[in-house]
Amino acid sequence: MSSLEEVHRLIEAGYPAHLESIREFLRMPSISADGTGIRETGEAVKGFIEELGGQAEIVPTAGQPTVYGELSLGKPKTLLVFSSYDVVPAEEEEWMVPPFSAEIVDLPDVGRCLVSRGVYDTKAPLRGFFNAVQAIQEVNELPVNLKFVIEGGEEQGSKGLPEFFVEYKERLACDAALLPFFSLDSGGTPVTRLGTKGIVSLELVCQGGEWGGPRRRGIHSRHGTWISSPVWRLVQALSSMIAEDGTPAIEGFYDEVRGPDQDDQELLARLEKVFDETRVLEDNDVARFMYEDLHGAELLTKHLYLPVINLDGLVAGHTGAGVKNVIGHKATAKVDIRLVPDMTVEGTLEKVREHLASHGFDEVQVDVLAGYSWSRTPVKSEVVEALLDTYRYHGYEPEVWPTSAGSGIFYLFTRELGVPLVPGGLCHGGNAHSANEYAVVDQIELFEKSMATLLYHFGGVTPVG
Repeated sequence: MSSLEEVHRLIEAGYPAHLESIREFLRMPSISADGTGIRETGEAVKGFIEELGGQAEIVPTAGQPTVYGELSLGKPKTLLVFSSYDVVPAEEEEWMVPPFSAEIVDLPDVGRCLVSRGVYDTKAPLRGFFNAVQAIQEVNELPVNLKFVIEGGEEQGSKGLPEFFVEYKERLACDAALLPFFSLDSGGTPVTRLGTKGIVSLELVCQGGEWGGPRRRGIHSRHGTWISSPVWRLVQALSSMIAEDGTPAIEGFYDEVRGPDQDDQELLARLEKVFDETRVLEDNDVARFMYEDLHGAELLTKHLYLPVINLDGLVAGHTGAGVKNVIGHKATAKVDIRLVPDMTVEGTLEKVREHLASHGFDEVQVDVLAGYSWSRTPVKSEVVEALLDTYRYHGYEPEVWPTSAGSGIFYLFTRELGVPLVPGGLCHGGNAHSANEYAVVDQIELFEKSMATLLYHFGGVTPVG
């Protein structure tokens, strides 16, 4: 029996205890929006690294603290493990169980699941990775050196992480980076995404002032015949930014956009053969795509390689029960813009401000809440090959996407450190940022095994099995 097979058997035998350790971690609220439980959870993560025999510290940042750690064994390769220990608030009314109770329930069409805020994004994968490393250590020495960057403010835009990278850049030297993540889709296929879009999160505010409109309080709507409405002005400004088909209408918005390269086109051609449009619609509970006439590679290219302006929320005037006829004095919109290569945060902001000014919306204030660049990892990277070999070792054929339409602060690794970063692991989960966030209980054991296999593959220890 190979040492990896011994590790897998040890994970099987210890899985009940491993599952309880994950549930215990999930029961620690760690809401970065208001700081609830952040200090205690950060200390717990620091303890996980120290239990492995590593050194760890909690580093204060402009946002929430980042936990940094090292486990140096003199191995030829070093893998940097990147994750986050914070979660979004759990205020939804539809929770089947208390959101921080980490209960096991049967979900329709999914099965026996662990339900909790953070179980998918991304506290359970993080704790499961530590469990896998502990199992390896009980059998043999780790095949790689490990470094850890576990941030506490990912859900608030990773505001403190760029500053941390500047201070710790020399200590972060590594061969590759891994984000432990539940990557099985609802059909049981492991999906690997090799990049992310960038993002700019904005708050657009229109308030009465010298331009007109009530300045400090809402007034009776009978004055709408001769007093301007800040609410309507903001709605008009937002409408000017989007064409009728939902695409951005800001001048010069696409000037820096770079489409797929040769490697990307090859991946899209393969992906087109297995891409299930129906599953995407069902998973997101929508009836149809925006582009009714596009399918396959054309639809995927729109999704992955074009920027988008999204209206996250709009607050103004009376929104309570009953009637209150009022001209609100202030309207606020939350907007996010997804960036693709070779767009920049600064250039995009300049275009937004120039657009509003040229269309006569000088009264609309633009506040930047967060922003970071896009990221790409080459498909031929050694860590990507190790991950794909891991999936095949466990009997799964992976689906490789050249990038994701979502955003993450991966550019700090791929563009600042200059190393490939890949997310992955064999487990299915879902409902991130929603009620009843879940992960399939029986597959968490498989996830831990896949993390051990990946470390063996990346460390050059060929598994037998």
